[in-house]
Amino acid sequence: MTKTLVKAPFKADHVGSFLRTEPIKAARKAFANGEIDRASLKEVEDREIKKLVQKQIEVGLKSITDGEFRRSWWHLDFLAGLTGVEFFESQYVSAFKGAKTRNNAIKVVGKVDFDNHYMIQHFQFLKEAVEKYGDGSQVAKFSIPSPNMLFTRIQGDEYYNGNKEEFYNDTVAAYRKAIQAFYDAGCRYLQLDDTSWIDFVSEERITAVVEKEGMNVQDIIKARVACINDVIADKADDLLITMHICRGNFKSTYITSGGYDHISDAIFAELNVDGLFLEYDDQRSGDFEPLKSFNRPDLTVVLGLITSKLPELENADTIKLRIQEASESIPLANLALSPQCGFASTEEGNLLTEEDQWNKIKHVVNLADSVWGTI
Repeated sequence: MTKTLVKAPFKADHVGSFLRTEPIKAARKAFANGEIDRASLKEVEDREIKKLVQKQIEVGLKSITDGEFRRSWWHLDFLAGLTGVEFFESQYVSAFKGAKTRNNAIKVVGKVDFDNHYMIQHFQFLKEAVEKYGDGSQVAKFSIPSPNMLFTRIQGDEYYNGNKEEFYNDTVAAYRKAIQAFYDAGCRYLQLDDTSWIDFVSEERITAVVEKEGMNVQDIIKARVACINDVIADKADDLLITMHICRGNFKSTYITSGGYDHISDAIFAELNVDGLFLEYDDQRSGDFEPLKSFNRPDLTVVLGLITSKLPELENADTIKLRIQEASESIPLANLALSPQCGFASTEEGNLLTEEDQWNKIKHVVNLADSVWGTI
């Protein structure tokens, strides 16, 4: 088939994180034990990220990430880098099925703002590596947590003392600065990761969030949509912003199950993002009925049909049939394929090997080539 390059999200794409390599694990452990300094840790990270960039290019990916190799958590590291937000040790009970996370959390201790965030440098290093090792067809992609992960998910909030309007306005302003800073650094493909949408995938969680927020479910959904849209309202035209919706990803476990039925109108018709990465790797994510709400010809829906939680490769014919089924609601040209989540949302990583991980990525690339003739 004739291959034609397309803009991101690419037909073969991915969420972003990769299993930490053994040198990364050893260096982080040595740093934590005071055996090496931060500069030595950075040397290892730099070297391993360069190798990761080359590997992604080798297997045929066009969206290239740093694998989140410098992070411990997919979200907390970024959020704690904002002005007014810091880490603390919580005593909450892990929400994951059969696995316990570390008790790290964040709290707001001052006015939320964005100023000289260290992840700008992380992106710049990634971009330089992609330019060095790529052929010009690859794009440096960076992922940060959605503003909803701060506004709806923090613990220990004392500074705003219940003033949600002020907290919201400061969060939006900080994120607008962040997006502009990434853009100024050369970022043209930014992903917002957002697990807050799991509040609406089951009746049990809907009941809990309604009780917590004191509003009806549709008003809460509208508030989540507004938070995203307000943040990206002034983005540059050539900056592509996508959103990934996840039901939890830690050591191959998850938090909850349920489909997109309650939020389909909101995410397919009201969110002003350029693309949606949706989990669809097993029955936990529901069926394709919600896809019928799609009505935006400029939106790409990336189907996460390949699991990042298990090593076994999905049957290629089954995946092709599922893509065909989805195309009954969304034009094939508006669809793409990816793993359902990253391979290591936290530094612990999912329960598969690096070889398994790359076999999964190659599977995505080969399937996309077979279906669309392009990656």
